[in-house]
Formats: sequence, C-alpha cells, structure tokens
Amino acid sequence: MKAATLLPTSAPPLAAARPADYLELIRPKVSLLVLFTVAAGVYLAALGSPDPGVLLHALLGTALVAAGASSLNQFLERHTDALMTRTENRPLPGGRLQPAVVLVLGTMLTITGLAYLTLTLKQPTAALVAGFTFATYVFLYTPLKRRTPLNTLVGAVPGALPPVIGWTAVRGTIDAEAIALFLIVFLWQVPHFLAIAWIYRDQYAQAGMLMLPVVDREGTRTSRQMVRYCLALIPVSLLPALLGMAGPIYIIGAVLLGLFFLRSSFGFARNSSTGQARRVLRASLVYLPALLLLLLLDGLTIGP
Repeated sequence: MKAATLLPTSAPPLAAARPADYLELIRPKVSLLVLFTVAAGVYLAALGSPDPGVLLHALLGTALVAAGASSLNQFLERHTDALMTRTENRPLPGGRLQPAVVLVLGTMLTITGLAYLTLTLKQPTAALVAGFTFATYVFLYTPLKRRTPLNTLVGAVPGALPPVIGWTAVRGTIDAEAIALFLIVFLWQVPHFLAIAWIYRDQYAQAGMLMLPVVDREGTRTSRQMVRYCLALIPVSLLPALLGMAGPIYIIGAVLLGLFFLRSSFGFARNSSTGQARRVLRASLVYLPALLLLLLLDGLTIGP
C-alpha cells in the first residue's frame, strides 16, 4: 500500500482549539520521563552536586526541544494519526488545530530550545546532542515508521540520548559513563516499544505503519527481540558499577530489576497476547525509573 492512499480526501472542519490541545502536542507524560533521564545525567555527571543553574537550563532547554519534536512529529503523522483510534482525536486529526500553526509552533519551540541550551550552558556539546536527538527523531525515525520494521531500533537512538544531554551539560564530553547511560536506555526501549506496538498492532496496520508486530503476526520475532534485549540489558546495566559510578547495592538491584523485566518478556514469548504485552509495558515503566534512582542513590554514597 502506498503512503498516498492513506491521505484523507479532505481535511476535517476546524473546531475551536483548547489550551489542552496545545498541551497534548507536547505529550507531557513522555516529556516527564525524558526530563527525568536528563536530570539523572546531570546529577551523575556532577557527582550528586550539580550547579542548580546548569540543571535548570538543561531541563528547560531540553523540554523546549522535546516539545518542538513532539509537535512536528504530530504534524508529519497527522494523516496516519487520523486512521488510528488511539490517536484520531489528537488536535490535528481532530480538526482543532491547523497544520500550519503546529508546523510554526514546533519549529519555533525547537529553535528556541536549541538557542537556549547554546546560550545558557558553558558546554556547547549539550546543544549539539539535543540537535542530533531532534533531527534523528523527526527526520529519520518518524518517516521510517512507514518504510521498515527496523524503525524501532532507529528510534531508540534519539530516545536514549536525553541522559547524554544532561551529562554533557556538566562535563562537555561524551565519555564512557555517558555511553553506558545511553546503552542502558537504548536497550530498554526495544522491549518497551515492541510491547506498545503489539498492543496497537491492528491500528498500526490500518494506518500503514510497519512496526515489527504488524509484519510478525504470530509474535515469534517480536518475542525473540524482547527476550534478547532484556537479556543484553542485564550485563550492560552493570557498566556503571564497573566504571565506578555505583557500588554493590546498585549491582544487586540492577540484576534483580533486569530479571524482573526479563521474566515479563519470557511470559510474552510463552503467550503472545495483548494482556502479556501490557505486562511487559508495565515492567518497562517500573524498570527504568527504578534503575536510575538506584544508580543515583547508590552512586551518591560513593562520592568523588
């Protein structure tokens, strides 16, 4: 099916926009998790004693860039969003905001965020990483959703960069510790997003989105990827301890959390149902915040 066949023949009549519609453009729940990982990067890079100004500027600048990326993502996906029940009432397909308004708003938010990071932080690397994150998310990951099931792996790259933004805001370099944080979030995202894609696979198929569960109807490849990435996550999550960022408490907790996440993916492999996919999703939403909090708490007890 060609993408052109997905376009509606006419735009829906424009309804009155609400303040909540502008808030929905930035997807606040997603943004909160992004900003949490940015803050974790700042705290870990500063050994638990960050400059409040650096923390504030990194969070505010990243929030603006993330808001711009989310807005432009919805601008580019407005036609496919209209074909899925879970997204058909978003401001653009719902007809409450005009595409031109969202395009301008998203562009201005992104430019403002990147300029803010550049002007307020002494380390220019943070703005460069934020710009790369934005570009790969909007211009690479977003169009690839309609072209290849590998889009999840591509999308995991910008999704794993927020803690690197926080780290570079303090230190200005992408060193081994920053790479360890990136790898943890990168590996975590694959089972997390595959679970979401499985839950909504029929809607994705209707919209012409080539998520892996859309082409893998039996769930064999999907479950295999979930298990593999959860397995890889356990040793990779120990890298911070090997790099001196945390101690034995973190090691024990990381292994237990990894086994907890892995158990949910094994459950999906045994029974590839929507209910089990939701269990994987819930496990993923427990795993990452818990792991980062554990790293922060245990790492701060080690000190410089």
